[in-house]
Amino acid sequence: MSARTRILSRREWLNRASNGFGMLALAGLLAEQSRSATHFPARAKNVIFCYMSGGVSHIDSFDPKPRLAKEAGQPMPVPLDRTMFNDNGNIMPCPWTFKNYGQSGIPVSEIFATMGEIVDDISVIRSMTVKFMEHAQANNYFHSGNPLTGYPSLGAWTSYGLGTENRNLPGFVVLGSGEIPLGGINVFGSGFLPAIHQGSFLYPERKEPLQDISPKEADASQRQKLAFIAGGDKAYLQQVSNHQMVESAIRNYETAYRMQSAVPELVDLRGESEATKKLYGVDSDNPAKAAYARQCLLARRMVERGVRFIELSMVAPKGLGGGNTWDQHNKLQEHHAANAFVVDQPIAALVKDLKARGLLKDTLVIWSGEFGRTPFSQGKDGRDHNPSGFSLWMAGGGVKGGMIYGQTDEYGYRAIENILTIHDFHATVLHLLGINHERLTFRFGGRDFRLTDVHGHVIKPILA
Repeated sequence: MSARTRILSRREWLNRASNGFGMLALAGLLAEQSRSATHFPARAKNVIFCYMSGGVSHIDSFDPKPRLAKEAGQPMPVPLDRTMFNDNGNIMPCPWTFKNYGQSGIPVSEIFATMGEIVDDISVIRSMTVKFMEHAQANNYFHSGNPLTGYPSLGAWTSYGLGTENRNLPGFVVLGSGEIPLGGINVFGSGFLPAIHQGSFLYPERKEPLQDISPKEADASQRQKLAFIAGGDKAYLQQVSNHQMVESAIRNYETAYRMQSAVPELVDLRGESEATKKLYGVDSDNPAKAAYARQCLLARRMVERGVRFIELSMVAPKGLGGGNTWDQHNKLQEHHAANAFVVDQPIAALVKDLKARGLLKDTLVIWSGEFGRTPFSQGKDGRDHNPSGFSLWMAGGGVKGGMIYGQTDEYGYRAIENILTIHDFHATVLHLLGINHERLTFRFGGRDFRLTDVHGHVIKPILA
């Protein structure tokens, strides 16, 4: 077939037809379409990821180890792996007490007492492992399955696989009240996926929650500019065979335009009752807690508006920070307690509120840091990084409640039962969203990539 008689594709026809009308149709089509339909019925429609950057100590939160108290101050009786700073001391017990909560009787540290009230709705995984002990590598690894930058995050893959349910808001939003984890914003990046799938940062405390979200000119003028840009994109599309980057730009222009009205309404909490705000802790006189509570409340509002993937950033208490708020190499008791005070009530309120509104069954809530911490001390009163066994929990979205899965040894040092990898975790999240992790791929550099690479198994025992 000659170039003159070649049949045009649907995309090319939309591009060329009716003096630019097709270009507007293409922009609308791209803004609404998903990458693909789900591979099987989804149990979750949305994900809220409460990421505890810096590495929460599992043995001081959801994995009690009585043996640490019995052998406090003694050398570890097992060979030790190299740690981040290799300043390994003796056994250091948990400074807090644990209490059994709910009908399931799951033990939770006293610094997470409010989270203890929701244990019958969560699955606690005690056997997570990662391959990296350095923050930047571990943060990238936990988000993308790769320790290097340039790979799509879990949120980006979710947006790519499912699209958004709300054409006025992005599919993947990062609430930026807190700190960016070590590793930088690429932790939330789209990598080689189209840029429309990268995390969009929202700053609810700012006058403009999103940069330039307030219109600077009349609507008609904005539409004229968008039409002019679309005309240039149309001409360029005719010259290139790979439309991906141009199409992403088109979608970003259109989404940004529509967000001018959607975002101010989203962050306006005046419609929320005082009882709801109090439940979350928005009224707290602790600035960090109030900011994190606002993130949790906004996460619920975004779920109601169809945002697929929402990630919350850890808000540092006064005196902490640097992108690794939970990184207590010293003063563990003081600083872990301060961090827990910031997140305990708001996260528990989020789960309770979602459940009360009938949203938890369709929303997967995840709580985790990038690794755990050692059962032996670093220096006088800190703990070093421990990637060999730590805890996380998930709630809602097709996950069993009131369950513990996996186990670490008697010291909480290494996972020994139902050992899980980050690829298993990612495979399970995608499975709950109705996606087969082996089938969600993107061709880049001559090969098909996927979030789980060539690894990963769904954690079936925790599925409801």
